[in-house]
Amino acid sequence: MTSITLDLAEAQHTALQARAQALGLTIEDLVRLSIQALINRPPDELQRTIDYVTRKNAELYRRLA
Repeated sequence: MTSITLDLAEAQHTALQARAQALGLTIEDLVRLSIQALINRPPDELQRTIDYVTRKNAELYRRLA
């Protein structure tokens, strides 16, 4: 496993700590989950294509629903 050290502003650290506590997580686990969510996001081009096809076929999808 690789370690990363970050310098955060005090306000960022406080907000991160509050969010982690609200979710019942440690800061480290929250950061790990956030990084994984970012890695798993589809590339922007794919998302733009999905958005285009969805908009283009909205009427068809509405009728099929």
